[in-house]
Amino acid sequence: MNGVVPFREALRAWVRVAVNSFGGPAGQIAVMQTILVDEKRWVSQGRFLHALNYCMLLPGPEAQQLATYTGWLLHGWRGGLVAGGLFILPGFLSILLLSVLYASFRDASLVQAFFYGLKPAVLAIVVVALARLGRRALTNRLMAGLAAAAFLAIYAFDLSFPIIIAGAGLIGAAAGRLRPPWAEIPGDLGRDADEATVLPAWGRTLRTAAIWLAIWWLPVGALAVVLGGADIFVTEGVFFSKTAVVTFGGAYAVLAYIAQKAVATYGWLAPGEMLDGLGMAESTPGPLIQVVQFVGFMGAYRNPGLLHPMLAGLIGSVVTTWVTFAPCFLWIFVGAPYIEHLRGRRSLGAALSAITAAVVGVMLNLSVWFAVHALFTGTRTVRDLGMDLLLPVWSTVDPVAVALVLLALVALTRFRAGMLPVLGLSAAAGLLYRLAVGP
Repeated sequence: MNGVVPFREALRAWVRVAVNSFGGPAGQIAVMQTILVDEKRWVSQGRFLHALNYCMLLPGPEAQQLATYTGWLLHGWRGGLVAGGLFILPGFLSILLLSVLYASFRDASLVQAFFYGLKPAVLAIVVVALARLGRRALTNRLMAGLAAAAFLAIYAFDLSFPIIIAGAGLIGAAAGRLRPPWAEIPGDLGRDADEATVLPAWGRTLRTAAIWLAIWWLPVGALAVVLGGADIFVTEGVFFSKTAVVTFGGAYAVLAYIAQKAVATYGWLAPGEMLDGLGMAESTPGPLIQVVQFVGFMGAYRNPGLLHPMLAGLIGSVVTTWVTFAPCFLWIFVGAPYIEHLRGRRSLGAALSAITAAVVGVMLNLSVWFAVHALFTGTRTVRDLGMDLLLPVWSTVDPVAVALVLLALVALTRFRAGMLPVLGLSAAAGLLYRLAVGP
């Protein structure tokens, strides 16, 4: 880092990052690269990439955690809180407003028509993100094999995320150590010799962990004591706390699991509504995982108990956002001081590469799940040989939705159109079509 950065100047920079945090993690990381590394030169390129690699290994949104990590590098825990908190705030307010409008007018044909056109564009964005990550990650037969195995494990056998990620990491670390010729894995993360840090005392680490575990779980515990363990807010707090620790690879990697649970297990959403929520998250600033706020809002709105539905939805939004992002600060404030000492370790880079390859397979599962629900009005489940396969009913294909997906893909890849214009034009096309021909 170059000199001491005034906190007020850093605050202005974090506001700039927050209000420009569109475009998913790739766009958000690019904004931080431009402002913090290229423009301000507050963080060296090597240290920025090292922080990014650590954040990609963590569960949760890597871009928000990268902001927290970099804020911590600049100004300790105060900088991490400001950087990470501001990164969340615009998206939280935007999703809350859109959730209120969605709940108020969900049955109106105008809103249904709008989201009819939005879903195919969201599917196209997911596919493009998958293709880009695949080109970077699947550099040899081992990486391609890990991606294929991860896809089959989650799509056909419903294997849990932690097992998939842990297995990929162990395989990558072993390959990085053995270095077989058919599995070249980059492992050198680089080290800035003049930026070494002092390893923190274990007592300080334990105190930090205890504080953030309390921040994370005490509100959920208080709700359970006051309202009972079966209350909607407690159920959401526990469920989204669990998903917060398995969201390796960012939002795309876990949304299929959240959608399946929200629809089939809890009944918080109708089958197609998860794509509506993802469309909100894609078109607003902040992490894509903020889509869980929409799920929390709708779950509480539809199960308000004695509260007004809108008030219940607001509380559900706050609880869901709280338990989703509190762990992100825990991972950074506890782990970052130690990770600073791991720069240059080949095994860390090798494990990261393998985990990224596995995430490609998990994202492919998400793409298939979304495609089945966005392009077909009927689905079926095939259970055989220990597998549980979700398949479309081919006779129920929606040709207009297919056309919108293809047009969005052409716009994103051939003409390099921005995500927001593609979302807007697709939503407008769906709106006009539905108003013209009816539902």
